[in-house]
Amino acid sequence: MIEDTVRYTHIAMLLHWTIALLIIVNISFGLTASLLPASILSDTDARVVVDMHKSIGITVLGLAILRVLWRLMHRPPPLPSVFPGWEKTTAHAAHIALYVLIFALPLSGWMHDSAWSDAASHPMHLFGVVPWPRISFLMHLDPGLKEQLHTQLGTLHTACGYALYVVLALHILGALKHQWIDRHPVLERMLP
Repeated sequence: MIEDTVRYTHIAMLLHWTIALLIIVNISFGLTASLLPASILSDTDARVVVDMHKSIGITVLGLAILRVLWRLMHRPPPLPSVFPGWEKTTAHAAHIALYVLIFALPLSGWMHDSAWSDAASHPMHLFGVVPWPRISFLMHLDPGLKEQLHTQLGTLHTACGYALYVVLALHILGALKHQWIDRHPVLERMLP
């Protein structure tokens, strides 16, 4: 067992695993909405899936803000001293990339949704209950520019999603490598 001084706080663990779980669930909603044909997913069902995807994305954004604030107030435990410098640098770079993508995905999705031509006639409600505003300046752009931005922001959102898959896979593989191959109990730092 790792000493408490080299473990993340319980709040950091809760935020980490909640965000991770929500991201995995949201990936499934995003892929369902984009990959299933209309013959399987009706317009009504697609709307429910897309609205759930949006709700989870905004929730992840809120939790990510809390996580960054928590991290600023509670320094994370240092990586084990046996890690070579290049592994520490790579781990820090991967964490920075994860944070950037965890913010970029919901923000680009929110902007993409706000530039949707039908946004005004389809109000957004988080989990079907809490009214959520669209980004006003995007909703009030010239229709041609708005449609162009909607397309570009959708492309950006998708690209960020694919980048997240790669960085998330590297993060998981790195943790498993350290745990099982190098025999450094790094997973215990983030397990309750």
